[in-house]
Amino acid sequence: MSEASLYAHLKSGVTTTCRAWAVTRRDGQQFGFTDHDKGLSFDGIDFKADSGLTSRALQQTTGLAVDNTEAVGALSDAVVTEADLLSGRYDSAEVVAWLVNWADVADRVVQFRGTIGEVTRSAGAFQAELRGLTEALNQPQGRVFQRSCGAILGDRRCGFDLTEPGYSAQLAAGAVFDRRQFTFSALPGFDDRWFERGRLVVLSGAAAGMVGLIKIDRQGSAGREVELWQSLGADIAPDDLVRVEAGCDKQPGTCRAKFSNFLNYRGFPHLPGDDWLSAYPSSSRPQTGGSLFGSSS
Repeated sequence: MSEASLYAHLKSGVTTTCRAWAVTRRDGQQFGFTDHDKGLSFDGIDFKADSGLTSRALQQTTGLAVDNTEAVGALSDAVVTEADLLSGRYDSAEVVAWLVNWADVADRVVQFRGTIGEVTRSAGAFQAELRGLTEALNQPQGRVFQRSCGAILGDRRCGFDLTEPGYSAQLAAGAVFDRRQFTFSALPGFDDRWFERGRLVVLSGAAAGMVGLIKIDRQGSAGREVELWQSLGADIAPDDLVRVEAGCDKQPGTCRAKFSNFLNYRGFPHLPGDDWLSAYPSSSRPQTGGSLFGSSS
């Protein structure tokens, strides 16, 4: 790749340039697009010319402000489908954009690198916001000191293995309503509300790989009823395989009693609350200088 050759080509006054984008989804699928009227190939990627994808003006700065632009295109059964967008398969996908001399694709330069942000759809088309690498600097960094646990159940900081017997179940989806409510004919061996605040992971079918957070887990008259906070983005057939995982409310008592994992608890249960900050001396409350944990002050 020769950026110098491309810059020399741009200075010539007669140019043969176009733009190309490579989109890599979190599931590993990679797609290439170009606004040229013929397909291009480089870096092992085929850039399709018939995708209908175009890009708007790119806003870039020399500071830490977030570079941003938008990609606009037509929905296509062969390239970008409405089902994939609805299911969130393009959320946070990695995007790399080049300015390319289509007469010699070795002459090219990367103009943008980032991720896909908000995606909107209407009238058979989509519009995707592209966010630069400095967008990550807008996310909270470091550890938050709070009473509840700051880890996610099953992650490296938590250290709990959800594959242990009694903490997950793998079974057919059963009766599904609105991609959000599931009724399982049998889910024995698990207490009522055992899976609340847990996850439902789809293992097969059109929605394979999608994850929903469990809002309600109840034993009803028709069977075990599990409801998600939000509908999944793809249809789920009754015989599709799903896995439900135990939930955690991030409280120390739950960590100790339900998971026997208190040594890995990542919260500060003895941290004084706002009521302690506003407390004042009172003869009706003991002022011993001892632990405030469990104290009304």
